[in-house]
Amino acid sequence: MSSPQPFAIPSQPRAPQAALTRREERDAYENNKLFKRLARLVGSAIGDYKMIEQGDKVMVCLSGGKDSYALLDILLRLRERAPIDFDIVAVNLDQKQPGFPAEVLPAYLESRGVPYHIENQDTYSIVKRLVPEGKTTCSLCSRLRRGVLYRVAGELGATKIALGHHRDDILETILLNMFYGGKLKGMPPKLQSDDGRNVVIRPLAYVKEADLEAYATLRQFPIIPCNLCGSQPNLKRAEMKALLRDWEKHHPGRVDNMFNALASVVPSHLMDHGLFDFGGLRASGRPDPNGDIAFDEEPCAPPEAVVRFEPN
Repeated sequence: MSSPQPFAIPSQPRAPQAALTRREERDAYENNKLFKRLARLVGSAIGDYKMIEQGDKVMVCLSGGKDSYALLDILLRLRERAPIDFDIVAVNLDQKQPGFPAEVLPAYLESRGVPYHIENQDTYSIVKRLVPEGKTTCSLCSRLRRGVLYRVAGELGATKIALGHHRDDILETILLNMFYGGKLKGMPPKLQSDDGRNVVIRPLAYVKEADLEAYATLRQFPIIPCNLCGSQPNLKRAEMKALLRDWEKHHPGRVDNMFNALASVVPSHLMDHGLFDFGGLRASGRPDPNGDIAFDEEPCAPPEAVVRFEPN
């Protein structure tokens, strides 16, 4: 799933320092390796799906969580050596949740010299009024937030809206849709918004959540808690997250193969009439290497043939 990257991978900046101990040298090496891995994966995703093009104005949605901080940080650093010119503007939606530290994001963005816009909309009160006490508010909150951000993108002249969803989010979503929605539907790296006026991109699509957690610690982002609204957690998504982590621990390679499968779809071997014309299918008389092996067990790849998505 790789293609020529549109961005060169910058090195981790190093400040002048005294002689390092062996442990400090090892930590510095591992930190630099982490950044290069993230930059490579983000650059690959951008290139594979043509997420960012010459002259784009990318609106990075910044919530104050680890994922959106990492997204902004990596895009800023990739842009330094990108062969194309594009602008970045950070946008935060202040939903007036109790205890939200409104000063944190402006201070951080000003320290980085990033153009930004804070949109103040009291969606919290709307959600609390409409959703019964104790019920999960995430779904309604998300719909309200989405509508506001789409409008802001138009007002700012943004050509792309960048969200911080990562590889784990994508896998959890396809499992949720299969188990509870009865459909094969994931979270695409690039799509048209439901209002038809915006293009949404997910440059972290290839990145593992564990790497983002490590990167947030390394960069010491001023994280804002995501539970200020007091909503019940999304228990079904937490269940999918636990399932994937269990597979990762006890069945190495399974999650990698599952992710690779999202980009290797065979419509003729599924059951969607909209994707494949089963009604018009006739025997052609010609051998077809992709044809069905109707009476044979579908082979599974032996462990040594497993292709890992992310090289170490």
